[in-house]
Amino acid sequence: PDRATLEAWFEEQAAAPGEITRPDHWGGVRVLPEALEFWQGRPHRFHDRIVYRRSSDGWDRVRLAP
Repeated sequence: PDRATLEAWFEEQAAAPGEITRPDHWGGVRVLPEALEFWQGRPHRFHDRIVYRRSSDGWDRVRLAP
């Protein structure tokens, strides 16, 4: 009915002991990207392009040429 009810339900669930299990009929896949590219369009095709690549230390950030 409202946000306060949702937050109260969440707190109750978070405080409950035990592991949350999913139904047997639920499936899924795990996605582990090696790289993510974000770009923002700009005038005259001078786009901002930023790539994050997975490395042994976490993620490396690289700016690409437009």
